[in-house]
Amino acid sequence: MVRRWSGDGRYAHPAPRRRHPLRPLVVAAVVLAVLLAVVGAGWLYSTGRIGPGVEVGPPPVLSPGAGGLGSPVNRIRPAQALAVLAILPVKGKASTKDYDRAKFGEAWLDADGNGCDTRNDVLRRDLVDLTLVRGSLCLAAAGTLHDPYTGKDIAFSRGKDSSAAAQIDHVVALSNAWATGAAQLTDVQRQSLANDPLNLLAVDGPTNEEKSSSDAATWLPPAKGFRCAYVARQISVKAAYGLWVTGPEKEAMERILHGCPGQLSLESGYKR
Repeated sequence: MVRRWSGDGRYAHPAPRRRHPLRPLVVAAVVLAVLLAVVGAGWLYSTGRIGPGVEVGPPPVLSPGAGGLGSPVNRIRPAQALAVLAILPVKGKASTKDYDRAKFGEAWLDADGNGCDTRNDVLRRDLVDLTLVRGSLCLAAAGTLHDPYTGKDIAFSRGKDSSAAAQIDHVVALSNAWATGAAQLTDVQRQSLANDPLNLLAVDGPTNEEKSSSDAATWLPPAKGFRCAYVARQISVKAAYGLWVTGPEKEAMERILHGCPGQLSLESGYKR
């Protein structure tokens, strides 16, 4: 520090420098910007938008289904869902002008020949604390649904005004399936698609109605923790029945799966 001679025999000390009032705010802003940049970079890296990306494994093993009602078009052994997505054709949606639910057969068939209709097959699979209608081996009377779409528990009770609380969702909506290749399937193949347990989940009724015929580009389950499994199931259905995906649909699926690259595809729910 330099001291000046005051002229009266003493050294004069310089006045202390005043601290700029905005300096702490500037430092805090810089620190916050750095933290946001680190967090943002981590998110971009984890989702495959920057960095080396996500490694996609070998293509899945496919073989023809047995044919007939209660069999998928293709048998696919479990594989990395991203690898299965990579083999799906990418096209635009075909017209749904000729779509008709009846072209997928009666709702609900006994497609697997076990003596029970598909709706009750799915309810028996997805409900916990299940009770059956007295004297029946098929009809679900009551139970609790751990809804995968919302994460809520739903009390199911069979009845005219209560059954709709738990609905059976086609994970790949039938009108979407029609627009992405199902129009080219045979009647029997479409019936198998509509009743394959792979493509069916018991879910919250209002949420199912909200989804309607949306694909992954326009709708995903509100429960974010289920989105990886949901997208993997859609991909599995499309591969099992020779359907394609649209460009935006594939981008949405990849975005979800980049956050869970180890997610596996699923096999058809039909045993043969």
